[in-house]
Amino acid sequence: MKSETRKEEIIRIAARLFKEKGYSAVTMRDLAKAMGIKAASLYNHINSKQDILTEIIISLAEEFTEGMMLIKRSNARSLDKLRQIISLHVRIAGMNTDGMASLNNDWMHLKEKQSYYLKLRKDYEDNFRSIIKDGISEGEIAPLNPEIMLFSILSTLRSLYIWIPDKDDVDPKELASELSMILLRGINR
Repeated sequence: MKSETRKEEIIRIAARLFKEKGYSAVTMRDLAKAMGIKAASLYNHINSKQDILTEIIISLAEEFTEGMMLIKRSNARSLDKLRQIISLHVRIAGMNTDGMASLNNDWMHLKEKQSYYLKLRKDYEDNFRSIIKDGISEGEIAPLNPEIMLFSILSTLRSLYIWIPDKDDVDPKELASELSMILLRGINR
């Protein structure tokens, strides 16, 4: 396992602080204190708090985009693609709950990269919607409103970062499987 660089450590700790206090409330002094170093030392590794936020959000958004593109291009049936998207969210949220908080709550603080982030998010949602519509067209998914389906599934997936940290015994594969059953089939017997 590769050791964490100082920059990666700064980003990891900043993400935790952003989740706990919110991006706007965290200062570079707070970050330096959490790391046990002087604030001036941070600038040897990063340029600004904005750069940290950008790194957190854009890296996660690009990871979701790459995963979505692989799923979208596959020959899998629509329901299988939706299961893969659920697994993608469980994996990424489980590995980076702190960063997911910034992705969901602090994206509006992005400056130079905000339009890029919004394009990634829009494209992701468009691809998700397209998979749902394909499933409806193929008779695999009930002919209900795709916007409501997208909202329902994505709302749950976007909030995983809140729920996962309190569940030490959650197996990611089992979680993805059960979420898929509940989100795609409902809770009827």
